[in-house]
Amino acid sequence: MEIRIFGTVEDSIVDGPGLRYSVFVQGCPHHCPGCHNPESHDFSGGKLADTDALIRPIKTNPLLDGLTLSGGEPMCQPEGCRILAEAAHTAHMNVWCYTGYTWEALMAENDPARMALLQELDVLVDGPFILSQRSLELKYCGSRNQRLIDVKKSLAAGAVVLWQPPAW
Repeated sequence: MEIRIFGTVEDSIVDGPGLRYSVFVQGCPHHCPGCHNPESHDFSGGKLADTDALIRPIKTNPLLDGLTLSGGEPMCQPEGCRILAEAAHTAHMNVWCYTGYTWEALMAENDPARMALLQELDVLVDGPFILSQRSLELKYCGSRNQRLIDVKKSLAAGAVVLWQPPAW
């Protein structure tokens, strides 16, 4: 399957815990002022990439801890992102996703493709980036309105359960 991407980072340490393979999808409807990836907003920009080619580094780099889906907006390409997430889980990695949608909006929408992607996520960083709430003190998100949601626990509870970092 093809997915439109802005780019990838094969060794990110800022898009979630540990060493991560980050895929930045192309296309975003939110256009958040101050977005760190405004070039990824145009739905016709970027380039088409085969999901199998994107999965190859996930399968071959034993140092990776996880996959991060960012953007652009991953929820606008849920099928391709779900395929990547499944491959990461098969490789025993965790999967994080950044979205400008809130958890509540995704649950209310109940779109089957987006829900299938959610089922494959471990952590969802939700909410639009809000420039007036920007903080460099936050871990793994850019503005104070964004939440790190434990997806599995939230789906089971029927309410938002925030992700807690593991105790070392």
